[in-house]
Amino acid sequence: MGGKYHHGDLRAELVRVSLDLIAERGLDGFSVAEIARRAKVSTAAPYRHFADRETLLAAVATDLAQQLADEVTEAAEQHDDPVEGLAAAAGAYTASLIRRRAGMELINAEPLQGAKYAELHDQTRRLTDQFLLRCMQVATPPQALELMEQLFTQAHGYGTFWLNGVFTKHGYTPDLVVRKSTQAARTTTTGHQTTDSFA
Repeated sequence: MGGKYHHGDLRAELVRVSLDLIAERGLDGFSVAEIARRAKVSTAAPYRHFADRETLLAAVATDLAQQLADEVTEAAEQHDDPVEGLAAAAGAYTASLIRRRAGMELINAEPLQGAKYAELHDQTRRLTDQFLLRCMQVATPPQALELMEQLFTQAHGYGTFWLNGVFTKHGYTPDLVVRKSTQAARTTTTGHQTTDSFA
C-alpha cells in the first residue's frame, strides 16, 4: 500500500484524514488504525511521521487552530470598529465549527495541554488574541476576559446546536446560524462597552 504519497504529503494526508474522522466520530472515535485504513497505507505508516497517537492528535489540533486563527483574523480585520470585528470573528468561528465539526474542544483536549505541544499553544494564542485584543478595546481588562469567554461560549454553542440537530429542527440553515451567532456577539460586546469607548 506504500508509494502513493511523497514523504511530506503523507503527513499532511494523515492530518486531513484524522480531522475528517474526528468530525465523524468525535475524539472517542479517533483511531490510528482507522486513519491508516482511510489513507490507504499500512498501520505502521503513521508512526513514521508521528511518535504515537497523541502526537498525531496534537498535529491535527495544531492544524485546526492555525486554520481557525487565520479565518478569524481575516474576518475581524475587515472591520475597523472592534465591536464589528468581534462579531465577525465570532461568526467565523461558528462557521468553521459547522463546516469542520471540530473546534475548541479539540484544541483544548486534556492530553494536549503539556509543554511539549508548544506549536499548538502558539496557534491557540493567535486565535484567542484576535478576540482578547479587541475585547480590551471595548471593556476594562477584567471585563475583557469575561467578554472573550462569553463570545467563545456563544460562538461554540451556536455551532454545536446546529451540529446536534437542535437548530435543524427549526429549519435553520448554517448561514442563518452564523448570522445569529454574529448578532449575538455584537449584542454581548455592546453590553460590555465602557463609557470611554462610547466617547
